[in-house]
Amino acid sequence: MRGVCGSGTAKLPRGIVQCAFPSADPLLRNAAMSITISGRRLAGVELGGTKAIVVVADGLDIVERVTIPTTTPDETLGRAIDVLAKWQFDAIGIGSFGPVRVNPGAADFGTILDTPKPGWRGAKVLAPFAERFDCPVALDTDVNAAGMAEAAVGAGRGCRTVVYLTVGTGVGAGIVVDGRPVTGRLHPELGHLSLRRAAGDGFAGSCPFHRDCIEGLISGPALAARFGGNPVDVDRADTRWDMVAQDFAELFAMLMFTLSPERIVIGGSVALGQPDVMARATVAAADRLTGYIPDYDAAALKQIVVPPALGHDAGPLGTIFLAESALQSR
Repeated sequence: MRGVCGSGTAKLPRGIVQCAFPSADPLLRNAAMSITISGRRLAGVELGGTKAIVVVADGLDIVERVTIPTTTPDETLGRAIDVLAKWQFDAIGIGSFGPVRVNPGAADFGTILDTPKPGWRGAKVLAPFAERFDCPVALDTDVNAAGMAEAAVGAGRGCRTVVYLTVGTGVGAGIVVDGRPVTGRLHPELGHLSLRRAAGDGFAGSCPFHRDCIEGLISGPALAARFGGNPVDVDRADTRWDMVAQDFAELFAMLMFTLSPERIVIGGSVALGQPDVMARATVAAADRLTGYIPDYDAAALKQIVVPPALGHDAGPLGTIFLAESALQSR
């Protein structure tokens, strides 16, 4: 039996919230394709590797939130559906860990691809929600969703091009231009880029696919392998952090050279837990950049590379933006 996503007992809209990207250049201002949150009741599911967060919001106000451990696909998605079935809403947005097929034209749209998370390869994330609820459903990556929220109402507000990075269990990146996430045949997988290694760094890396890609060097499991234990317990004066700072610097420099974003929003347990490493990385990135582009000096990068303004709400709010996009594209 299909559930109904109707207005039901939902609160009435409280006006329009325009999440625009103001610019001094009228051409850029007109080019922006920001998503307008209508104030209707919208639902979202942020599906992470360790937990799923299910929310319902009136406009941008999250009014209810339930956290579910990410176990098996059937159990996790089933519990999320059970939570949603208790609420009234007009659309659903799903931000999923990846890799996940985000191309609506693909036969396996909404399916988890080759993930190291046990039991999730081939899991259909979108289908159970689309089959259960009679309303629009949108799906994208969790980092793209979080990037949309930060770009619209967070640290990237007023910026045309925003990169949202999360560094924790893995390294994920969402690229948002004019309020819309960038996707193509798949979605960006910046965490699996192979970048220049710091001179003298003998750490082999920990990625099961690429060894010393950027995820294999700076993610939480990579740091644990490098340090032989929990990196939280490692003295910040330990010189091995210099290697980590150089790896982050290489990532920041690559992003500036390839995308020239106005903001790099970086979250996740590793990045937020090591602010001094982030500061050193920003200065080291400027050293790589200013010889060619003087505009990218350390003072500028300190304004570009910033923590999330929305904190832990970036992901859940991002799913609300996805839900609104589902309504608008209906």
